[in-house]
Amino acid sequence: MEITKVYIVEFMDPACGPDTKVAKVGRAAPDFSLVDRHGNTWTLSELRGQVVFVNFWATWCPPCREEMPSMQKLHEMLPKDKFKMLAILNNDDPALVDKFAAKLGLTMPILDDHANTIGLKYGLTGMPETFIVNKKGLLVRKFIGPARWVDSRYVEMLQMFIDQ
Repeated sequence: MEITKVYIVEFMDPACGPDTKVAKVGRAAPDFSLVDRHGNTWTLSELRGQVVFVNFWATWCPPCREEMPSMQKLHEMLPKDKFKMLAILNNDDPALVDKFAAKLGLTMPILDDHANTIGLKYGLTGMPETFIVNKKGLLVRKFIGPARWVDSRYVEMLQMFIDQ
């Protein structure tokens, strides 16, 4: 009688495993430091104590362009000392941003992630994608696709996190 040895080798893609570092609602938001179009460095962990709206977008993305005016209005509406909006340009040419921002009158910080380094940490499936980080640094909401951010349901949700 011949005995056959069977070896089981598990292959697991690190991005799909149970210990993945990809952002998940209810967990600490992955920290990052990125430079905005004016040369300022923004580090997520340094914004603790504030609610942070993290939006991944690109100039070539029609739904992203569609939601930008409502993001700008939201940015203007909420208290600057308790709320930060970070628009992260992802997989795009940073040289296109200034003209785009000027055309739409965008004043929120626009950060450069053209190499998708931070997008990978957040497990992007497309764009736009928005993540809400509470004052303690926990990821509390994730939105896939464009939104009209000045609608009362979004403003009230953000105000709830600001008031906590």
